Amino acid sequence: MRGPDVPAKALDARALAALAANPGCERRAILDGAGVDKAALAGALGSPSTFGQSQFALTRGNAFEAKVKADGGAELLRLVRERLDPGAEPPTGAAVPDLAAIGPEGRTARTALALREAAEKSRGGWTLLDHPMLALDVAGSPAFLEPDAVVVHPDGSWTVVEIKSFPMLDGSADPAKVGAAARQAAVYVLALEQVAARLDPAPRVRHRVLLVCPKDFSNLPTASAVDVRKQRAVTSRQLARLTRVEDIADALPQGTCFSPELPAEELTAAVEAVPAAYAPECLAACELAFHCRDRSRAAGAVTSLGRSVRADLGGLTTVEDVLAAAHGTAGDPTDPAVAALRRAARLRAEALGQQTARSAPAPQDAPTAQEAVCR
Repeated sequence: MRGPDVPAKALDARALAALAANPGCERRAILDGAGVDKAALAGALGSPSTFGQSQFALTRGNAFEAKVKADGGAELLRLVRERLDPGAEPPTGAAVPDLAAIGPEGRTARTALALREAAEKSRGGWTLLDHPMLALDVAGSPAFLEPDAVVVHPDGSWTVVEIKSFPMLDGSADPAKVGAAARQAAVYVLALEQVAARLDPAPRVRHRVLLVCPKDFSNLPTASAVDVRKQRAVTSRQLARLTRVEDIADALPQGTCFSPELPAEELTAAVEAVPAAYAPECLAACELAFHCRDRSRAAGAVTSLGRSVRADLGGLTTVEDVLAAAHGTAGDPTDPAVAALRRAARLRAEALGQQTARSAPAPQDAPTAQEAVCR
């Protein structure tokens, strides 16, 4: 479905968190499951995406992460103990296993082995896994995930570490960015829990992750413990609701292909063959958002106005239906949404009528204001 000789694009935790936030979008599910490069696809469709980090932000983030992990992760382990495990012995040194292997499957197996060995030998010691590889089944398709780090505590428990380049000012960071990091970390927690479940006894995966950011306006690292139990529960429930990729593929026409090398008409037809569930939130999470927004607006779908508006309108799914219901030409009068729309239309008409009356010039035979008051 990607096209001949087109390499698969890895499905990362950021994409999984966005997919879990919109589980009804079959288009994203099949494209991510097939490993399609959505940024290249959006460009070929004539709606190039501006989604993603700038090269400067990536370079700055990589430099900050290297600083945090310098000297065998001494500063990182100090922050983990300070924020999450103050009763543990100070980390005077830590095991840093080599996780190199061939391919994502090999790295996943090597990570699982390193975690097993660390759980068995960690009593009294610390272990730092730098960029481990985890696997998570998503709608019948494996997704390989690479957290910034996983720390094994002296008691054998595991902690996910997220390193971000946005600043933490006076001990707090931008709530929207912290929320996005928490949703991403929740995906890693889910994947770690699957690894732990295969061990006997199963190690404890901590639901408080460590978020490491630059302190104020410096390049010095600081950290905060973030509880991701809510995000983990929501992500797990949403991923379980995803339609299996095989079921979506079986419903597509034979020979459907999403290669950016195809003619624009053929590529557009292939993309439109898969139902989408566009919402304004997609603009911050999906490369195809501009294309889907244009199609949603052209179809008059109320989802283009936001999920909250869509929920308030009940069975009215298009703007045309909404206007007809408001004008009284269609819709069930007993429907609460229809009744609210008609009341709003009456109030609007009354307000506009009063405004028009105030701005209209008085007729020649109209009484003056003084005469009107006397009457």
